[in-house]
Amino acid sequence: MVTGKYKDFWRQLYIMPFVAQPKFAFTFVVQVKWQGKKYEVEVDTTQPGEMFKMQLYSLTGVEPDRQKILVKGGQLKDDTSMSALGLVNGQILMMMGTAGELPKAPQQPVKFMEDMTEDEMAQALSIPAGLTNLGNTCYMNATLQCLKAVPELKQALDSLAGGMGQSDPRNNLAASMRQLYDQLSASSDGVPPLVFLQFLRQVFPKFGAQDRQHGGFMQQDAEECWNELLTTLDHALKKGDSSVVEQYMSGTMVTTLSTEEAPEEKATVREQMFRKLDCIIDKSVNYVAQGISKGLEQVIEKNSETLGRNADYKAVSRIARLPEYLTVAFNRFSWKASESVEAKIVKSVKYPLDLDVTEFCTEELQARMRPARQRVRDIDDRLAMERKLKAGKRPAQQEEVVVDPLPPFELDESLKADVGCNHSGVYELVGVVTHIGRSANSGHYMGWVRKEKGVGGPEPKSGADTRNWWYKFDDDEVSMVTDEDILKLCGGGDWHTAYVTLYRAKQLN
Repeated sequence: MVTGKYKDFWRQLYIMPFVAQPKFAFTFVVQVKWQGKKYEVEVDTTQPGEMFKMQLYSLTGVEPDRQKILVKGGQLKDDTSMSALGLVNGQILMMMGTAGELPKAPQQPVKFMEDMTEDEMAQALSIPAGLTNLGNTCYMNATLQCLKAVPELKQALDSLAGGMGQSDPRNNLAASMRQLYDQLSASSDGVPPLVFLQFLRQVFPKFGAQDRQHGGFMQQDAEECWNELLTTLDHALKKGDSSVVEQYMSGTMVTTLSTEEAPEEKATVREQMFRKLDCIIDKSVNYVAQGISKGLEQVIEKNSETLGRNADYKAVSRIARLPEYLTVAFNRFSWKASESVEAKIVKSVKYPLDLDVTEFCTEELQARMRPARQRVRDIDDRLAMERKLKAGKRPAQQEEVVVDPLPPFELDESLKADVGCNHSGVYELVGVVTHIGRSANSGHYMGWVRKEKGVGGPEPKSGADTRNWWYKFDDDEVSMVTDEDILKLCGGGDWHTAYVTLYRAKQLN
């Protein structure tokens, strides 16, 4: 976490604009030795020495004015152009300096993890690290925390070849995301996503837009960030003809177009990939399923060759393949011309912890998923029975609770062979990005991620009746809430409102 005078330093750095980058910036990687360790650091020849020092700060914790980096001609200065140093890929630099104040002797003896009890270890690793807000970057922080809930994505990033010195900036963005996730896993404090933000704005300059009225960087749209990141990762993580994004986070949609104005005209059918379902919001929509239905059945105007003019066509879409992770985006912003802003629709739209999207699938997919869908129902019924039986017994008797085994079932062979698909059509909520405020260009975003029970540390000791606990990521402030708190994010007022939800396929065991 950035504190003290460097909290102001970070703020000043990110309020001022980045140095404009040429279309083809030259980048490579050098190694910096410090206290017996080597760090791979990206060198962008369009940036000054100050930016290079800030990258080292994010890796080592050594504040820039404490850094002494030895280069040809002396020490690296803040205003030195990196292009003037004559550095080459793989070159080794030396850095001297200490990270903050010298450590004080601990009041209690240090206890290493191998000496901890199970409870002590759980407490030490209980709360994951947050991300520092670098000036209206909450949209990015919330997105990154929710995408981290997809372990297959993290595994693909870990296997990504190459570092951050590649010619394709999209690969550099993916590599910096891998490094950032590693930092989050190793830290208990807020992590400043400096390097990732730099590459994000290099690949997508719109995220570096300046607020001419108030100064600093403009607030950006979290859903747009989500979409752009998945597009980039789909490219960077592609192996052969597919990628983890295509396998686990993308589905197939079949859309049929027909018009009543020309009944004799043959309906056209097209198939395309999708990465999210839109929840359309109007006065009639009170539940997310209603909004999804509106998004899948729309009327569009297009040219009719039969009539020789434009006509209204009904577009009916049905899902032919469901991904294991399903994104549902709430269309909460609409253009308000009188104020020239993307105004927010604050209407309450309820969403469930368990979402069944079978009704939105093709009849053929529904038939193939039917056995697995029944299996999910059997599992849910069994868990409900176990909870009911345990609730009626004394603690000493709870271990004796036994229910009948689940009946056998046979998974459809085509679904079994489809890696990364949803077998049942039933999902469970694992992540939410929320927004508070009245327009897309203002307000604040937060991420809410489900914590698996018994994994990653202890849950709060309270009398809350909740099946799951959730991490609430308010930038670098992280706390825990209940299922009930998550369901209150449905809108209807000025509190945080669900904007992007991430669902995961329910398990069949």
